[in-house]
Amino acid sequence: MEGYPSRDGLEGIAAEKPRAFHIMTKPIGPLCNLDCTYCFYLRKESLYPEAQGATWRMSDAVLETYIRSYIEAQDVPEVHFAWQGGEPTLLGVPFFERVVALQRQYRRPGMVIHNAFQTNGTLLDDAWGEFLHRHHFLVGLSLDGPREIHDHFRVDKGGKPSFDAVYRGLECLRRHRVEHNILCVINQYNQSRGLDVYRFLRGEGERFLQFIPALERLDDGTPAPWSCDGPGYGEFLCAIFDEWVRLDVGTVFVQAFDVALRAWCGLDPGLCVFSETCGAAMALEHNGDLYSCDHFVTPHNKLGNIVDTPLSELVAQPFQRRFGTDKRDALPAYCRECSVRFACNGGCPKERWDRTPAGEPGLSCLCAGYKRFFGHIDAPMRFMAGEIQAQRPPAGVMRWVAQRDERAARRQAGAGGAT
Repeated sequence: MEGYPSRDGLEGIAAEKPRAFHIMTKPIGPLCNLDCTYCFYLRKESLYPEAQGATWRMSDAVLETYIRSYIEAQDVPEVHFAWQGGEPTLLGVPFFERVVALQRQYRRPGMVIHNAFQTNGTLLDDAWGEFLHRHHFLVGLSLDGPREIHDHFRVDKGGKPSFDAVYRGLECLRRHRVEHNILCVINQYNQSRGLDVYRFLRGEGERFLQFIPALERLDDGTPAPWSCDGPGYGEFLCAIFDEWVRLDVGTVFVQAFDVALRAWCGLDPGLCVFSETCGAAMALEHNGDLYSCDHFVTPHNKLGNIVDTPLSELVAQPFQRRFGTDKRDALPAYCRECSVRFACNGGCPKERWDRTPAGEPGLSCLCAGYKRFFGHIDAPMRFMAGEIQAQRPPAGVMRWVAQRDERAARRQAGAGGAT
């Protein structure tokens, strides 16, 4: 699916700027001090062969153009910036002091600015901690579980493990009371160890967790050996859900479960992967090039450069609108008729490389996992949705599940005694 949609046949689609949109900003491009096996973005260096060393750094002119135009183009009272890489801490604290200064300069009266910052954590120190706390940055820290699991794929440029350095970064965030969540990649190595990962993170006192599947293909089109697969993805989430729904509802917040609950409440999931359409979450490279999506940073999906064309025009292009609606319109019939479509909506277009049982292209490689997971959580989700509708806290599901478990145990004991 990489490269969809075609740029042909767009003449009849009018340009229409969204009231709000999101950009994942890469101010240092794909440069990183780690060399994680499953990282899809390191290979993006090939897009900019002329960029070497310091030239990867977003210039002050591009940075100012971006912040000014991004704020101007948002027709909402709260504006969210997201900074990623590569590894953004390689730019140093002064770069982000400049970010904050520019945001203050260009924000409209009454406008609230939010910043999210994704990092591997290895370079965090007290200077970073103080800055992130003072300016209320929300930090996403990449941690794949306990040491042995984390270090399997997350290594530095010399192939050495990174867990100790990441953990020091986590301690820095805690020490400076920086709001943060954990970003954990589900991969071929840890997909069968969901409980080990979850119990470690919960035991560390982490309360906001995101589990992101590693989904990459080799040049010949086959899944990369580090990618998770559909059944593994489903079992990983089911194992964690079974513990969470009995012990941790209301105290641990797992993005996949929160998003699913929104779907069961009849709301848009709120995450582009599971929304019916997409196209409002783009990616900006260090030189000002804007792309359709973080997972579609390809020449075909380059929308233009914010230095040459106003950002408001780039995001309103018919091509980008078609990119977003094709997520819905390109769904195979097998997905359209599926009972869990309301929750997954076919997943992300980047993962739709499989074929349906009838041979139709465009099936998510995680389809089996989606069916397993969403089918497994249906009854508890329906209960929680009912609690919310009745204006009661969804944590009541833990008591409901405990009672259900007790009834099942009694039935099993009775059946065991009947000879």
